[in-house]
Amino acid sequence: MNSAAETKSLETDFSSISMEEKPTSKPLADGNYDVVVLGTGLTECILSGILSVSGYKVLHMDRNSYYGGACASLNLKQLYEKLKSGSEPDTSKLGPSRDYNVDLIPKFILSSGNLVRILAATQVTKYLEFKLVDGSFVVHGGKPHKVPVTPREAMTSGLMSLLEKNRCRQFFGYVQDVNPEDPKTFGSLDLKNNNMRQVFEYFGLKQDTVDFIGHALALYKDDAYLELPALRTIEKIQLYANSLARYGRSPYIYPLYGLGELPQAFARLSAVHGGTYMLNRGVDKVDYNPENKVCGVYSGGEYASCRFIVADPSYFPEKTRHVGKVIRCYCILKEAPPHTKDSTSCQIIIPHRQVSPPRRSDIYVLVLSYNHRVCPEGFYIALVSTSVETNQPEDEVTPGIQLLGNSVLEKFYSVDDLYEPVEYAHQDNIFISRSYDATTHFESTMDDVFEIYEKIFSKPLDVSHLSSTESN
Repeated sequence: MNSAAETKSLETDFSSISMEEKPTSKPLADGNYDVVVLGTGLTECILSGILSVSGYKVLHMDRNSYYGGACASLNLKQLYEKLKSGSEPDTSKLGPSRDYNVDLIPKFILSSGNLVRILAATQVTKYLEFKLVDGSFVVHGGKPHKVPVTPREAMTSGLMSLLEKNRCRQFFGYVQDVNPEDPKTFGSLDLKNNNMRQVFEYFGLKQDTVDFIGHALALYKDDAYLELPALRTIEKIQLYANSLARYGRSPYIYPLYGLGELPQAFARLSAVHGGTYMLNRGVDKVDYNPENKVCGVYSGGEYASCRFIVADPSYFPEKTRHVGKVIRCYCILKEAPPHTKDSTSCQIIIPHRQVSPPRRSDIYVLVLSYNHRVCPEGFYIALVSTSVETNQPEDEVTPGIQLLGNSVLEKFYSVDDLYEPVEYAHQDNIFISRSYDATTHFESTMDDVFEIYEKIFSKPLDVSHLSSTESN
């Protein structure tokens, strides 16, 4: 736990938030909390865990009967109930329902990313078991190519010509030497003002190489980053390189039994530090004080006071705006996709310019197998996702499905709306998370966690100050 001085400093973060007298309604659980968290998606559970470890009194509620919200992992029967209502799985062909853990939001974890930093700092890793993902591929010329992870793979890769490989090697040498805190390492470039397009032009890199670097390494889902200051992209490439160096074969890890294990692990962390959890419990009304700041919630005739609320967008639709849609196709396979035969798990990125006609955003394919305990032995799960750009979203994931070959036994489609909080949403001390995008990594989710924390406390989250023990 934090020292007494750190705890006192944390407490002053709420100095501008008044606390109202509780109404005469029956208290909900203890009745008096610092924060009420609504929804058990990963973003909400991470924040719940962080706040509990930091000494805040947390009440965490979810209207659903299960943990995970949009980040839940479903067995085969649940998947049919959600996405093919009225149908039953043929377990004689697909295997036992209980052997499936299919993620509603398919994502891998960068092994040196912010999520791992928080997992390690809070010791949530003691509740989870991870396994390395075998590889990462990027589509070029209509087929997947392994993203090079060694100098030999780089020189033999079909992604670039020999001359282009030399230019790319010079670029990566430059990136490796950049210290974001020391402008002297930027050379003749001004990475805080030059945009990334100018940096690529400086090194003479061709469009296919730019697509590979920006989408398979920096992991951007579209080309908007090209017009932004280059330093952020340099840092993202460094993050990928550091994640790759950690285990040598792949930058990604994944928890056994599905991503649904992550929210439950953070929920356990919060509970260990005094957090109160309630499933099957919705919110009937939110209470405000005379300054129009939230001061409590009503649920089932009971009341809990609080100083602020953290919630997923579904709890406060009037405080969010619609920013797009994501289509996801969940596939059950009888063998690994072609060109990835040596991989029991992998990511395939299709840069948007590699699709005909070209798109504005990338298509992602995530493949898992029994090795990660998400399906019966001998089967594979493939999850294809992209941002919706037309009125025929199922056609938009077709290029990804075609990469799976002829081994698809079953497909499920889901189109999900994306929401983000409006600018003024947090002025009444209600802090709302963003919907989960189409990317196959958690960096955008972690950006949201850090952003919400900074809105609450008006200072950045310092991961190094987080620590967890089994007792308060």
